[in-house]
Amino acid sequence: MEYEVEIYLLSNKFINDYPQIKYPELMLKEERPYSCLIIDTHEDYFICIPFRSSISHNNAYIFRGTNRSNRTRSGLDYSKVVLIKDTDYINSERRAVVDQDEFNQAQKNMDRIVNDIIKYIDDYVNHVNGSSALHIRQFERRYKFSTLPYFHNILGL
Repeated sequence: MEYEVEIYLLSNKFINDYPQIKYPELMLKEERPYSCLIIDTHEDYFICIPFRSSISHNNAYIFRGTNRSNRTRSGLDYSKVVLIKDTDYINSERRAVVDQDEFNQAQKNMDRIVNDIIKYIDDYVNHVNGSSALHIRQFERRYKFSTLPYFHNILGL
C-alpha cells in the first residue's frame, strides 16, 4: 500500500468546527495542541492519529524504550483518530513538535502503524454496515470511546 506521512497540528478551524461539548471523545483543547501523525493513503480523506502521553487501552501503537514511554504509556491512539477531508483542518503554519525518539520509532514501524489504523477503521465500518459484525463485547472494547462515530459522513455510513 502506498501512503505518505507527516506530523501536524490540527487547526483552530477544526477545533471550532468540532467543539468539545458536542464531540466529547475528541481530545481538543486550545491550550493543548492535537499533534497528529497525518496519513495520506490516497483515499478521499486523511487519517490523523494523535500522539498521547498516557494511553490506558490497547487500541494504539504503544512506544517502547523511549524517554517518555519509560515514564508513562505513550503512543499513537487509534481510538482518538480524526478523519479529515478539509485541508484547512490541518495547521500548516505551525509544525507539531513531538519527541524525537518517538518520531524515530514511529518511522521505523510505519508500515505496522498504517496497517493497524486501516484495520481499526475497516473493522468499525464493516461492523456498522453489517458486512462483518464483531461480537458485541469486542466492539464495545474497541470502539466504546472511539471518535469514529463523528466521521460517519466521511466513511459513507
